[in-house]
Amino acid sequence: MAFQQPAIWPRTATDPEDPYKYQLGFGNHHATEAIPGALPPHGTNLPQKGSYGLYAEHLNGTSFISSRAAASSVWMYRGKPAAAHHSPSRVEDRYNLESCFLPTNSNVAFTPLSCTWGPLASKQSLNSTTERKVTFVQGLRTIGGHGDATLKEGLAVHQYEFNTDMDREAFVDHDGELLLVPQQGALNIKSELGSLLVKPGFIVVLPPGIRFSVEIARASGDQQSEIKATGYALEVFGTRYVLPDLGVLGANGLAHDRDFEYPVARFDLDTDDDDRPFCVTIKLAGRLFSYTQPHTPFDVVAWHGRYAPYRYDLSRFCHLTANTDQLDPTSYCVLTAPSKWPGVSLADFCIFGDKWAVSKNTLRIPYYHRNIATELCGVIRGQYKGSVRPLEAGGLSFEQSYMPHGETYEAHMQATEAANNPVKIEGSLFFMFNVSSHLALTRWAREEHPDIRVERPGIWDSMQNHFLNHLKETNTSVSDANGQQIPTPPKSPDGRMLVDSDP
Repeated sequence: MAFQQPAIWPRTATDPEDPYKYQLGFGNHHATEAIPGALPPHGTNLPQKGSYGLYAEHLNGTSFISSRAAASSVWMYRGKPAAAHHSPSRVEDRYNLESCFLPTNSNVAFTPLSCTWGPLASKQSLNSTTERKVTFVQGLRTIGGHGDATLKEGLAVHQYEFNTDMDREAFVDHDGELLLVPQQGALNIKSELGSLLVKPGFIVVLPPGIRFSVEIARASGDQQSEIKATGYALEVFGTRYVLPDLGVLGANGLAHDRDFEYPVARFDLDTDDDDRPFCVTIKLAGRLFSYTQPHTPFDVVAWHGRYAPYRYDLSRFCHLTANTDQLDPTSYCVLTAPSKWPGVSLADFCIFGDKWAVSKNTLRIPYYHRNIATELCGVIRGQYKGSVRPLEAGGLSFEQSYMPHGETYEAHMQATEAANNPVKIEGSLFFMFNVSSHLALTRWAREEHPDIRVERPGIWDSMQNHFLNHLKETNTSVSDANGQQIPTPPKSPDGRMLVDSDP
């Protein structure tokens, strides 16, 4: 298949390895054509006769009755309409792919237990069996979620691992908007609206209803079969990712609108020497269906609208610092997905990269806390230095909502004595899926993930109550909330206060 190059590029990628060009600006109404004149004249979306014989097709990503600010759709001008396909059929059930997380689903379970998963390839690598070819769709595994895609409320958290390109294949998610976080292997994503190169350190967002294929981007001349790709995905139902409000921050900080990049029109041509059918896989209510068609779905010559995939380079994120105390995780928020409750997010995607730590007289490690939100943390590169559950690149940790967590006693004591000098934190890049609800884990995540790590037994047994050792600083007794007298603990021969842990 031959690619047609647009006559005018809006922007040249700064990466010399990136063959694509991009349009800039989060949520803008973009317009692009691979051939001059392919877009209809201004003032009309549906000309009686399309330029070059192209078919006009409209994809609406929001309900018809939406505010102008929320409405999002795209007009496409293509070789054949998407309706020109054969009848869909059901694909064999995949129990490791879920979109319903209600208690009635026996394949998911809510648990207060903390958990950590290692990289997917840590014990069971795709490369160990050369005959095993796995595409992006086949390598997608659900960790957990909440709500139900059919209710248009909730989300799903996935990991993926694959080693084979989608050849004459496409995938379309009807359940929700998909945010991909590559950890290993650059992704070459071809969508109906154009192509994007998404390396580790970037993210990409793919709206529901947009057909796309995923390949592993290889360096020039590199066709090694052992190359694979791994990463994470956060799928939200019934809502879309938006930039968080800046509030008192004003105009600057966090992720800038201008750094989000959208594809330009770029189309394939079917050739006579490739008469294989094109297979399109649909994910609907967590189940897979597929249909075939004799032509490529990537035949959009021009398009305009706000409903399109986009990518973002995480290194452009503007980190904030605090002189005292700590900022909440949402101060590191790149994108947020609003829930149906006004002012409450469904999920936040937060990123932690290179930054300066400058706070004075502040405990700099994660403090002991309980949240309404469920926290899932993953590492793109480097290693998370947490003392409770060390996490390397490709792993994922899970803390259920309202469950208490923090660092070990030893780490806490070390941090209380550490110097609060300014220090540059660099070399690692990790993220948090901050989910404003309970999260159910799938049976695959609880029982069949290749590297499940439960919390170490006895990790909190060394925790000490130092307050008891300070009662000597008070009078001979203190009163509890009920007014009862608590005698001062007796002293040992060496003058120390005796507490329960003393012999």
